[in-house]
Amino acid sequence: TDSENNKLDFSNTIEFNTSNSFCQYAFRGFLEFLSEIWYAIPNSLESGVRLMKIQKSSEDYLETMLILKETLGYIRSIDIARHLGVTKPSVSYATKNLRENGYISMDKEGLITLTEKGAEIAERMYHRHKTLTEFLIRLGVDPAVAEEDACKIEHDLSEESFAAICRHALAEKAEQ
Repeated sequence: TDSENNKLDFSNTIEFNTSNSFCQYAFRGFLEFLSEIWYAIPNSLESGVRLMKIQKSSEDYLETMLILKETLGYIRSIDIARHLGVTKPSVSYATKNLRENGYISMDKEGLITLTEKGAEIAERMYHRHKTLTEFLIRLGVDPAVAEEDACKIEHDLSEESFAAICRHALAEKAEQ
């Protein structure tokens, strides 16, 4: 499937300097888990690309654009405004900044396309959002509340904490 072809391959990322085979097995399992759940993220680890820090609102706009592209097949400013519940002038201002910073491009008809840089951030945020939502639901949080809280958490959560949540989710899954 397409998701199998896009999986990250972490198998040769880490060299182990320990004889503890359980740690090696557990860590490789975690890396395999990451390759499963992060299939949509470009292989930034192998290419040496660092994730860039942008404003939370820009992350929301990029994530929304990705969602619209997946659901509608195209991205228009009016659809962004509806999805985010903001005005069209707000979207115009945001898209101008995103375009000037190389995250999106726009054609003559006003259709928006995520650039590679913009898609990387959008996919990262969308993945975090889905993972955090599912994690909160598994903790017993109402799905609507989990969705709303995940949207708040996804921007501020460090990579270290997010990885810990993924490890915890993996351990929970292994116990089931």
